[in-house]
Amino acid sequence: MPLEIVRNDITKMQVDAIVNAANRTLLGGGGVDGAIHRAAGPALLAKCMTLGGCRTGEAKITPGYRLPCRYIIHTVGPVWHGGEKGEREQLESCYRSALRLAAKHGCSTVAFPLISSGIYGYPKEQALKVAADTIRAFLAFHEMTVYLVVFDKTAFRLSRELTDDIREYIDQHYVDLHSDTAARRREMELENFPLPPGAAQPDLAMKSPGQRPVSAMPEKKDAQPLDWMRMGEPAFSGLEAHLQEIDESFSQMLLRKIDEKGMTDAQCYKKANIDRKLFSKIRSDVHYKPSKVTALSFAIALELPLEQTNELLKKAGYALSHSNKFDLIVEYFIQRRNYDMFAINSALLYFDQNLLGV
Repeated sequence: MPLEIVRNDITKMQVDAIVNAANRTLLGGGGVDGAIHRAAGPALLAKCMTLGGCRTGEAKITPGYRLPCRYIIHTVGPVWHGGEKGEREQLESCYRSALRLAAKHGCSTVAFPLISSGIYGYPKEQALKVAADTIRAFLAFHEMTVYLVVFDKTAFRLSRELTDDIREYIDQHYVDLHSDTAARRREMELENFPLPPGAAQPDLAMKSPGQRPVSAMPEKKDAQPLDWMRMGEPAFSGLEAHLQEIDESFSQMLLRKIDEKGMTDAQCYKKANIDRKLFSKIRSDVHYKPSKVTALSFAIALELPLEQTNELLKKAGYALSHSNKFDLIVEYFIQRRNYDMFAINSALLYFDQNLLGV
């Protein structure tokens, strides 16, 4: 995926390059910097001693040594002084400089920490926004997968108003299917599979939820297996003609919607946070069935209203469900015409849900 947010230890990321939030000396320190130096081993320090330090907003590259990556890209973030000392511009420069070095050295996968958000004091919410905006701007012109690595969801604190609004929306619409009692599930089974007239009331004991009682299926001693060949053609009369009326597929609808929106393929799949190879599969296979997350990601990229979102999902065999918190959160943003993929993913992460585009 072009930009993926993950919770992980950056020293464990198996990528082409990881980015170190270093200090100006490049000789190690606390936080992420110290963790990377410890994991890489003493050879990293020996190499950094030859680099002559690094200025704020710039980047330098070294081998990965003992880390599971080819390179370590060291960049120096700004110290937070209230936001009036050019901190945003310097932080943007950190990401751009590191990404350019990665591209220059043929890296296709790069993992970043949230630069300057530790002891340098840059507010996490603002640091996250700068990181996402700068990385996405770079990826609009480069094919690369970038991971933004965070330890926990504290970086994704949402405004109290937004979290309360989302919780209220979920509370109003959420149907917890798992709250049904076993008795209610059995009632639903019988409603969906009524007994033949005159049949005895079955023993409702079940081995597991959702399994139909054996006694609800009275055995016919003289029952014979169906012989499809002997049924003859009349049983399938008109079926072939009916199949000729099949509607456009997900792939066809997606490509049509892209054209109607006046977007290029690249603009669409990058906005959807979808990998180019996956998009190529969808384009080349008219019957390709995407995952529900992929289908929803394209709906967000195309900024489809709720009705059209459901129409696109239906083409892939899915639907938004009020029994699913993930679906409800995405629906919440669609209803409010907020198609900012990063904002939606931040909310999904905050509420411990899977992310779009990943």
